[in-house]
Amino acid sequence: MQLSPESCELFDIPFFQFAQLKKYCPEDIPLIKVKYKFAWENWKALHLAVAKQLGYPFAEPHIEKWCNGWQVRAHFFAYYKYEFNQNSAVILSVILNRRRLSVSLDWHSYRAERSQTSLEQYHQWIDNFDRHKYADFDIWHGDESEYADFHSVSELNEKELHIQHNQDFFCIGRNVEKADLANIDAVEFIYQTIQDLLPLYEACHLQKNERN
Repeated sequence: MQLSPESCELFDIPFFQFAQLKKYCPEDIPLIKVKYKFAWENWKALHLAVAKQLGYPFAEPHIEKWCNGWQVRAHFFAYYKYEFNQNSAVILSVILNRRRLSVSLDWHSYRAERSQTSLEQYHQWIDNFDRHKYADFDIWHGDESEYADFHSVSELNEKELHIQHNQDFFCIGRNVEKADLANIDAVEFIYQTIQDLLPLYEACHLQKNERN
């Protein structure tokens, strides 16, 4: 259930859509499928181990499949929520891509229209934000590329921590670059980062009368 630099290299392929793979490199498809299935089973086992450590009130983690029928994934994605916040678009997100492992508080835009929690409520985590406590956490805008160079909280001033437009939001979390993956216990890293982010996750779900 460990991750390594090779875990990121899974996503270093020229095409992700099966139509393109069949057209340009059909001979590679069987091996790509085998590698993806093997890596995803490890990814799934990792998250089941994290979920076991987290326990209640967390619901079972959502672990996105390695393909969706017409393409293999450009990254592996999973997220966590409290059992009683399952209809909320606020998530604790875990992504493994070709560059890094990322664990963050995130706004699941694809679920926004059905969310019991509004984007305005999501922004509540930044109210009374303890910049000292989270100084070494990375922070980035939700529309930034997942492959971008992120900055730590300590590197940004108050002005830079402002929302830029009505669909803007910040993600905050920890990232481990590809070369460093062999030096961490992935289960413990994900578990501990989620634990550290819980005060912010819970702040997103406070009602107005609970904020004071």
